Amino acid sequence: MTSLLVRPDEPDTQGKVLEVTPASAGWDHVGFRVHKLTQGQQIEGNTGDREHCLVLLSGRATVTSDEHRWEDIGERMDIFEKVPPYAVYLPDGADFSVEATTDMELAVCSAPGHGNHEPRLIAPTRSSKAPVAAAPTPATSRTFFRRPNRPTACWWWRSTPGGQLVQLPTHKHDVDNLPEESILEETYYHRLNPSQGFAFQRVYTDDRSLDETMAVENGSCVMVPRGYHPVGAPHGYELYYLNVMAGPKREWKFQNDPAHDWIVRQ
Repeated sequence: MTSLLVRPDEPDTQGKVLEVTPASAGWDHVGFRVHKLTQGQQIEGNTGDREHCLVLLSGRATVTSDEHRWEDIGERMDIFEKVPPYAVYLPDGADFSVEATTDMELAVCSAPGHGNHEPRLIAPTRSSKAPVAAAPTPATSRTFFRRPNRPTACWWWRSTPGGQLVQLPTHKHDVDNLPEESILEETYYHRLNPSQGFAFQRVYTDDRSLDETMAVENGSCVMVPRGYHPVGAPHGYELYYLNVMAGPKREWKFQNDPAHDWIVRQ
């Protein structure tokens, strides 16, 4: 793996602007891609052997899967509106289509599936507040789409004001040591407001065999195969990120960096 930073491209014929696959990331579980669709544009697909969560980052769409149809769903028209997005969970082996009823941005999050869940709509009222992983400021918001004790993966978003470093104390989830820690790969999809802004994210391990600090621009994605992974943005630039986590076990257990754990023990 030469870089953990994935930058967006111009939309292809399917509106795809960014993609991370297990093959491109060099790992086993997390898949992530983003589509920018114009009103009336439609994409179709099959989930294959992976469960999917279709997250409406902004705009509205009609989503169908087999006999299920969710008509003109979506609420927020801008990703920085302070409301959770609509999402649709799809099991592995499911056909689906998404038709944009407005211009829209769609995130497709995936992980290996097990064929034991039904497609369902995840409306904002069905999302849940995430447990605090570190010490976010009161202005930081964070919401889960999918609880980790159900399907393999969990997906959640967070919005952070500028001038703040979040995930402090920094934490990791790369050792199979339940109930203390679980192995979870992770992606961070970043958006900034105003869009010309930038953020910083560092991914590092205790022995520094991995230690990469990246200047992250709007629409980029950071892959976290292991290690601690703090992130922050300069004053004046609001940072939004959507996370996807998945691993061999359906548990989210993390360990703080001992060097910085004093922050939560004051």
